[in-house]
Amino acid sequence: MKRRDFLKQSVFASGMTLIPSFLKGMEFLSPQQLSGYKNVIIIQLSGGNDGLNSIIPISNDIYHNLRPSIAKKQTQTLKITNDLAFNDNLKVIKELYDQGQVSIINNVGYPNPNRSHFRSTDIWQTASDTNQYLHTGWIGRYLDSNCQNPYQAVEVDNSLSLAMKGNQMNGIAVSDPNQLYKTTREPFFKNIVANTTKEMLDEDNQGYLYKTMLETYSSASYIHETSKIYTTTTEYPQHPFAKNLKTIADFIISGLKTRVYYSSLGGFDSHVNQLNSQDRLLKVYSEAIGALVSDLKKNNRFNDTLILTFSEFGRRVKQNGSRGTDHGAANNVTAISGSLKKAGIYNELPDLSNLDDNGDIKYTVDFRSIYATILNNWLEVDSHDVLNSDFKNLEFI
Repeated sequence: MKRRDFLKQSVFASGMTLIPSFLKGMEFLSPQQLSGYKNVIIIQLSGGNDGLNSIIPISNDIYHNLRPSIAKKQTQTLKITNDLAFNDNLKVIKELYDQGQVSIINNVGYPNPNRSHFRSTDIWQTASDTNQYLHTGWIGRYLDSNCQNPYQAVEVDNSLSLAMKGNQMNGIAVSDPNQLYKTTREPFFKNIVANTTKEMLDEDNQGYLYKTMLETYSSASYIHETSKIYTTTTEYPQHPFAKNLKTIADFIISGLKTRVYYSSLGGFDSHVNQLNSQDRLLKVYSEAIGALVSDLKKNNRFNDTLILTFSEFGRRVKQNGSRGTDHGAANNVTAISGSLKKAGIYNELPDLSNLDDNGDIKYTVDFRSIYATILNNWLEVDSHDVLNSDFKNLEFI
């Protein structure tokens, strides 16, 4: 539709507008309601983080033999056990681990792994099988089956990931609540919103667009007003990723009625000279998580928050000829919370003596079991309705 015709239809359409119904229930959680209101923060390390150089099998000879120039030395690690250590750039994560607030789940993946960034990211975000192509994300389907408003899933970014897109409802992407609010108050947007009718929403081709605009308009107002309630005094690192986590903390502590938050840190595609680039990114990640956790603890929100970090795949065990690693398969996933049922090392370490035909770590935990556990045990909904199948529940939360 041409912009002129779109405006004409929007401005002059007759009938009852639906804005009041969209704005109902736009209150925030009171301090009394906040207690026990659980939320989850999903963080993607985009590009395929090398799990073996993050959480390191430090005493494993195979690890050192297959990585003669990029294996971490003892002095570059923080000891967990005699056999395992953190990369020394994960200092804050190690401190949380020592406090019983980190669970490390090893060998996470899926059958017949795909080593394309784009396809594997789609698989993780939609919770599909390798040969199954879905147009909705697992968080979007959670919204469809369990939520009333799109702001109950928020991605702190400029664009919305496939994970957040449902059949009936999408999450909201917002990097700056003030800017989102200003954008949706531009005259063009306001004219559309003020004059949208039920008949327009029911149209097959354009109804989805109108509905999305109305939801964005009302959600922007709600997020903007609620985010004013709390402004942190915690010092966050000067990095865009840390800024995103600060925004999430502001939302949680303000009482925004969001259950799932999503953010990402990119740059982990380390085929060449891996050590310096990965170490730098892990430090950014660790320090930002440290500020977020400190903020949540100060405001009694850490026990009700779960922070889950994943990457779309791990890296090959053997280093390549460029002092880096190539795309792999299974990887570790970390869960951080003040309410873990099983902290520490959740399951067996990677078996480096039994790799797949490509030289990759074999998976023993299906990533969808982690999603099912979050849905069933943390968000307290039926995971089958979201994942369209039954996956084993884990015992970390």
